[in-house]
Amino acid sequence: MSQQLFDQYDRSYGDVVQGSIDFSGLKHDFFLQAKADLMREKIAAHFGMKKPDGLDLGCGVGAFHPYVRNYFARYCGVDISEKSIEQAKAARSDVEYAAHDGAQIPHADSSFDFVSAICVMHHVPPAQWSSFMREMRRVIRPGGIVCVIEHNPWNPLTRLAVNRCEFDADAVLLRAGKTEALMQETGLRNIESDFFLMLPWQHKAARAVERAFSFAPLGAQYMTCGEVK
Repeated sequence: MSQQLFDQYDRSYGDVVQGSIDFSGLKHDFFLQAKADLMREKIAAHFGMKKPDGLDLGCGVGAFHPYVRNYFARYCGVDISEKSIEQAKAARSDVEYAAHDGAQIPHADSSFDFVSAICVMHHVPPAQWSSFMREMRRVIRPGGIVCVIEHNPWNPLTRLAVNRCEFDADAVLLRAGKTEALMQETGLRNIESDFFLMLPWQHKAARAVERAFSFAPLGAQYMTCGEVK
């Protein structure tokens, strides 16, 4: 990941992402809400009524945070782009933001119950994927969850969107199987992947169909979660 690269897009991030998906006829909000809905289901199933402490690794300008802030008791975001973090801080006072060096997360061991990396790992050089996952594991408490949301390289429309995105020029997409293997190597357990964004509609029927086929690598993105014992 390059701090300089993402510093360039601290003010235009949303416009660049929207430009990459305009061919779908959908707004970026649709994709953010889909991620948030799936995350909410996972949090509720695992933690019940308890609100976990959460960390968003590679949070950028915090565009995702209005959709999920209420799911957490304490919520933090870190990113290598200092300019993006400055913008995120200006937008929200109920999230704790901090810049980091791209290697070590600036939080102590076992600080959180839930840590996510949302469409971040494809910007991490493959040689660093294992260390990236170990850092996520390090800051999770026993009983917590590591959550990775990534683009599904088997989906041709996903590849089209990535190819159209200016700051995805360095992207190396991970299959869900690779993400699962990295979690297993890190000692995570009960690892599961759910594919989503198969159908471009918000209707309940479309969402129900997606959930029924979440095991199949058809959706534009996937969410892989592993538990810390």
